[in-house]
Amino acid sequence: MTAIRGAAAITGAASGIGRALAIELAHRGCDLALADRDEAGLKSLAAEIGAQRKISVHRVDVGEPDDIAQFAAEALAAHPALNIVINNAGVALMGTFEEIDQAQMDWLFDINFWGVVHGTRAFLPHLKARPEAHIVNISSIFGIIAPPGQSAYAAAKFAVRGFSESVRHELAVAGSPVRLSVVHPGGVATSIARSSRTGVGVTDNARRAQAIDRFESAARTTPKDAALRIIRGIEHNEPRILIGNDARFMDILQRFRPGTYWAPLQRRLEKMAKGKSSGTQ
Repeated sequence: MTAIRGAAAITGAASGIGRALAIELAHRGCDLALADRDEAGLKSLAAEIGAQRKISVHRVDVGEPDDIAQFAAEALAAHPALNIVINNAGVALMGTFEEIDQAQMDWLFDINFWGVVHGTRAFLPHLKARPEAHIVNISSIFGIIAPPGQSAYAAAKFAVRGFSESVRHELAVAGSPVRLSVVHPGGVATSIARSSRTGVGVTDNARRAQAIDRFESAARTTPKDAALRIIRGIEHNEPRILIGNDARFMDILQRFRPGTYWAPLQRRLEKMAKGKSSGTQ
């Protein structure tokens, strides 16, 4: 088991799962290096946690490799005992492949995939020198299944999964003290859908509103519950952490029907939507 102690670096810490992780880790005795573009959100989080832990806040755009390198240097200077890194920051992009342009796809990949890679690379040499350390990379259930309208997001999250699994195996072969977990949340009640960008070719605003409503009605896991599940996964050195009954169901479905899971999943989603519109559960 990995003990929750020392200090943790968390990207995307100002809201959602990242914020909940910071609060729960602080309660368990972790000092914190908190990174986000939202400086006001970071300051609010630090004030909420209070003086119980040593906290450093860092304005970081994980889409910028230099920002990540500076974050790692500052975080390690502030917290020499840092032994947990959580690459959590992420964004969403709405639209089919033909509705998003290459610049938008590059923007998403810079954050959702390369941000994870650069974050892992920046902290790994330090973590390898610790007696016990853990990296947590946040993928998605869309790193296991790939629904229509999510070509960029799913591609990046599948990439996070493949990268993380390969690095985990490399660390194991080398006998490294560093453990690595990849996380696949289902619907978690965060603002990611509402703050998503829209493809340049999307002209139907009603479609965006419907997509946000569908996500928010299906996102039944709270950020706190997601954070608690991730922490339990860290403590037990779980290589894959699924969050939510929806993620567990879709994971099983994909295993049984790896090439044809979408048709039954679409029927299930349509049934859920009809039940919601009629007021039934």
